[in-house]
Amino acid sequence: MSGPVDLAFDPWDPAFVADPYPAYAELRARGRVVRYEPTDQWLVPHHADVSALLRDRRLGRTYQHRFSHEEFGRSEPPAAHEPFRTLNDHGMLDLEPPDHTRIRRLVSKAFTPRTVERLKPYVRGLADELVGGLVRDGGGDLLTDVAEPLPVAVIAEMLGIPEADRGQLRPWSAAICGMYELNPAEDTAARAVRASVEFSEYLRELIAERRGRPGDDLISGLIAAHDEDDRLTEQGMISTAVLLLNAGHEATVNATVNGWWALFRNPAQLAALRADHSLIPTAIEELMRYDTPLQLFERWVLDDIEIDGTVIPRGAEIAMLFGSANHDPAVFPDPTRLDLARADNPHISFSAGIHYCIGAPLARLELAASMTALLNRAPTLTLAKDPARKPNFVIRGLEGLSVEVR
Repeated sequence: MSGPVDLAFDPWDPAFVADPYPAYAELRARGRVVRYEPTDQWLVPHHADVSALLRDRRLGRTYQHRFSHEEFGRSEPPAAHEPFRTLNDHGMLDLEPPDHTRIRRLVSKAFTPRTVERLKPYVRGLADELVGGLVRDGGGDLLTDVAEPLPVAVIAEMLGIPEADRGQLRPWSAAICGMYELNPAEDTAARAVRASVEFSEYLRELIAERRGRPGDDLISGLIAAHDEDDRLTEQGMISTAVLLLNAGHEATVNATVNGWWALFRNPAQLAALRADHSLIPTAIEELMRYDTPLQLFERWVLDDIEIDGTVIPRGAEIAMLFGSANHDPAVFPDPTRLDLARADNPHISFSAGIHYCIGAPLARLELAASMTALLNRAPTLTLAKDPARKPNFVIRGLEGLSVEVR
């Protein structure tokens, strides 16, 4: 069905961005798929459909493995965006089999349960150190003092990026991720292009240095894989490293601040968590469901599909609404209620199918480490002032989260 003019879904409206969940309820009531003209997409708001489509091989993150732009009915991307496109299009997230399968197999060796288990002391120690600084200062910005530095340090350590260079990573990542919003503006694109060039040049130099002095890190591992298999190009190594850095911290950063903001707004649930730390595992899952860090995931229709009698043709784009799926009452009883003890919680915040988040176990470890440290070392943590919501819709986060430790 087509989206009516009075549709409450409006990704550029600050009121919608502040709380999109009522609009999602309206979308779900209107049907299983809704045409949205402003972005030339089909919106899919129900959990069952999103879950099924994430596994449907008639959809793809790219179409260029099967079709040219012209054959697919799409125009060539602007030439000025080429550095971003080159970086993005060679990353694992925007590849389809067999290229996706090959690179994911290489990268997955760094995210095995055994590897994540070995990282536990480092992650927990760093979380404790960061929270300790927040406590000594009597509070601060939970975003910049804990939520950001923890996952950035962890993924940078895994990649083998020197500590002195890590301050550049978050700004580059933020600029690049701006292109994942709906209909990004030209100034957003310009920042992403500039960051793509700078980040690529930095990694090219680091790869050259690591060739001469390999270490026990992921970049050295990618170089070794490249030397054994010439199908992994230098651009493939660069794009893979950037993707791992971006994906390896964006969700964790936003899940941390979104989660604590939700806890402060639900004091009875926060009190229950403080009284019983065994709730931490289910609390993490519930907080990721309740205010989903990645609200939307796009796929191209490679072969015609049908949803509830509506044929969506090859060449169309599907927008799967993760935030709506995670609030679908058909799956989650009383979905607008935060329930840290919710046991049956099949949220799709980490996606599903072949693009399921490879770093999900690491993200859960980081979220548990920071939550445990904050509960143990800052049991009187309180909100200093209401935060400002970032204007982004797709990647949902806060500008900051000001807290006090009394």
